[in-house]
Amino acid sequence: MTTPFQSDALGKLILRLALGVLMLFHGISKLVNPVGAINYVSSQLAAAGLPTFLAYGVFAGEVIAPLLIILGIYSRIGALMVVVNMMFAVMLAHGAQLFMLSKSGGWALELQAFYLFTGLALCFMGSGRMAVKPD
Repeated sequence: MTTPFQSDALGKLILRLALGVLMLFHGISKLVNPVGAINYVSSQLAAAGLPTFLAYGVFAGEVIAPLLIILGIYSRIGALMVVVNMMFAVMLAHGAQLFMLSKSGGWALELQAFYLFTGLALCFMGSGRMAVKPD
C-alpha cells in the first residue's frame, strides 16, 4: 500500500529543483560579473597547469546544466556536467579544505559535496516523470 508520501516522481522533482536552483544562483552571479569569474577560474586553471580556455566551462556547469536539470531536459547530462564542474571546483579552489571542519563543526566542503553527490544521484536516477523530457 502506498501513501501520499511515496512518490518517486515527486522526490526526483524536489531533488532536481534543489540542485538546479541552488547551482543556478552561482551561475547567475558569474553572469553578472563574467570577466571577474573567468579571470578567477583562469588563474586557478593556469596555476594547476591546465588550459585557461576551460574557464568557460563554468558557465556550462553553473548556468546551462542547472537549466537542463530544472526543466528535466537531458537531466542526466546536466547532472554529469554539475559533477564535473564540482570536481574542478574542489580540485582547484577548495582542495586545501578537504580535511577541514567549518567554524560550526561541519565539513568545510559540505556545500560542494552536496552539489557533487546530488548531481551524481541524478545521473543514476534521471529526471523522473515530472519533467519536460522524462528519462
